[in-house]
Amino acid sequence: MLYVKTPEEVLAMMDSEFSCVAKTEQVSLTAAMGRTLAEDIAAAEYVPDFDRSTVDGFAVRASDTFGCTDAIPAILPLQGTVLMGESADFALEEGSCVAVPTGGAVPKGADGVVMLEYTEDYGDGTIGISKSAAPGMNMIFRGDDVYPGKVILKKGRVLSSADIGALAAIGRVQVPVVKKLTVGVISTGDELVPPEVQPGPGQVRDVNSPMLEAMLTAFGCQVMNYGIVIDEEALLSEKVHQAIGQCDVVLLSGGSSVGVKDAACRIIESEGKLLLNGIAIKPGKPTILGKAGEKPIVGLPGHPVAAYFITKLFVQPLLGRLTGRDRTAYTVTARVTESISANHGRAQYHCCRLTKKDGQLYAVPIRGKSGLITTLAGADGYFCIDRDCEGLPRNAEIQVTITGGV
Repeated sequence: MLYVKTPEEVLAMMDSEFSCVAKTEQVSLTAAMGRTLAEDIAAAEYVPDFDRSTVDGFAVRASDTFGCTDAIPAILPLQGTVLMGESADFALEEGSCVAVPTGGAVPKGADGVVMLEYTEDYGDGTIGISKSAAPGMNMIFRGDDVYPGKVILKKGRVLSSADIGALAAIGRVQVPVVKKLTVGVISTGDELVPPEVQPGPGQVRDVNSPMLEAMLTAFGCQVMNYGIVIDEEALLSEKVHQAIGQCDVVLLSGGSSVGVKDAACRIIESEGKLLLNGIAIKPGKPTILGKAGEKPIVGLPGHPVAAYFITKLFVQPLLGRLTGRDRTAYTVTARVTESISANHGRAQYHCCRLTKKDGQLYAVPIRGKSGLITTLAGADGYFCIDRDCEGLPRNAEIQVTITGGV
């Protein structure tokens, strides 16, 4: 007997029913952006491979500059100059200095670099140092960034532009990543027309298909859009069966009326197993979850905001589990700008915009019903009111999950 489950129960169910099925592939460094790393990446060399300066100035032994001032500078003979791109294949003599550029190699024996601004060239082969150097000042030592065997990126990480730079630094031009999942999206409803069509009486444009396709693509999936299917069980069954054969995951959007929902449940059961028929959440209660073999089938509510939240809260974590992707949520602490009532016996989610005043971060709730897509537009994140909470008073402290535009 199926019953409405809590969000926590649904997430636990997904963990128990589905496991990582990801396959891996090698892609070029330039194609790895936004992909999920399939294995830990460890360095095989030192980065940098030499001691280098972070400023234009003079490499010194720090002990030779202790106590110097503008009035009493340390006067050191100039031993030589290291040019950019050259190696410093000599040792710094005690009581001497060497001119080095930003990013240039520092000779052995030097343990600090004095900025050019705190020096004076006397023109007689000596340099005046007016500010003492502490050991390690203005220097990066060999292996400070990376050393052989150091894991720099963990399996499951979604690669950023900075990660691409780190991979380039250690010479990884081929990157092991998780193959993209193919997700099928089917919209259902007699009232739906494509976005490019002017709706007639009683008709509305299909919002969910392009929204879901955008969310899934940004999440790293390959999307197959099967278009709009009218509320006829035989046609819907045929389309679902086709999508299961061609995709790793199938999303069925709409069909929230009792009759059509029952048909969706029957279709899922005919393809495999019905796991869930409702979640104790607002918006998004009429959600269905099933599986055909090991492939998930998710029946999303037709209302766009509800479909959005179910995708964010459950579909994306499910996709993350299937691909081994790290799904760390990024949250900020804020104060809600107005009181909000709740206590529907369901976890209640609200979109919000973030604003800052006098150093305090505030969350401005975006009011609207689940059928109004504009409640999502411009949102910076969302927050949850627990199912056992009767609401939030103005200025209550909350945790806002940042959506990041995905």
